[in-house]
Amino acid sequence: MTNTFKNMPWNDYSSYIKRTFGQRVQKISVNAGFTCPNRDGKISKGACIYCTNKSFSPFYCNSGASVREQLEKGIAFFSPKYKTQKYLAYFQSFTNTYGDIDYLKKLYLEALSVEGVEGFVIATRPDCIDEDKLMIIKNISKGKYISIEYGAESTIDKTLVFINRGHSYQQTIDAVELTAKIGINTGLHMILGLPGENEEDFYHHAKEISKLPINTLKVHQMQVLKETKLAQIYNESTELFFDLKLENYILVIVKFLEFLNPNIIVERFTSESPKDMIIYPDWKGKKNFEISHMVMAKMKELDTYQGKRFVK
Repeated sequence: MTNTFKNMPWNDYSSYIKRTFGQRVQKISVNAGFTCPNRDGKISKGACIYCTNKSFSPFYCNSGASVREQLEKGIAFFSPKYKTQKYLAYFQSFTNTYGDIDYLKKLYLEALSVEGVEGFVIATRPDCIDEDKLMIIKNISKGKYISIEYGAESTIDKTLVFINRGHSYQQTIDAVELTAKIGINTGLHMILGLPGENEEDFYHHAKEISKLPINTLKVHQMQVLKETKLAQIYNESTELFFDLKLENYILVIVKFLEFLNPNIIVERFTSESPKDMIIYPDWKGKKNFEISHMVMAKMKELDTYQGKRFVK
């Protein structure tokens, strides 16, 4: 197998977007006021042990405003930066298919009615989707871009239990396969460095998700944030945590990409949280684009690329 990506050692998201839309596209985050079955008592009231939604909500993303208002405010913020671009509504906060079908349909249609919005991306859990919801999503989005991103986080069930995720990896497989079968773009979120997992587990994740019909992947480092259950675990049992020094993580990402199916489009390698919330790892405020440059430099140094070790 040889590297077939133009100017890049991995199948990058920016190139995919340009191929798909022919121009720049900006995601606008939306907080539609959803909760999560891991918070409201359906599964648990404890939430995932790392969860705090304070860490990923832009200023314009406010559940007190309507979907339209949030999108228009986000577009007003981004539009002066570029003369021409389109937008995707990104239903980001909590579980964005966790509700009545009619209510979901109303929110998604509201997003699509905003001028300049070319489609939407829905972040959700694999246990909060079914065929009826998927068919509604597909039917209302004809002619528009649509993607559903599932928070898998790990392919190892004992890890999913430990982090109080509330679903199994088999449920992730089932949700992805159903979504792909219906003809909707499908993405996954994965976390590297969850407590109890080691380096071989990370590459196991790459091999397992490479078997799935996913289009896109977001992978990021585990972050221990203040005011979470994970922070308490970290303070009491640091031996459970992989050494996430930045140079270690870069090497892990490089090898992870080598095992990853080259058809999978990689959107990001890191998660960015407010510096005053981060306990571990402390990367001194490094941004996603800076980490990407470091990964690229290391891959070029090692003369490697995404899929080099991939086996069908």
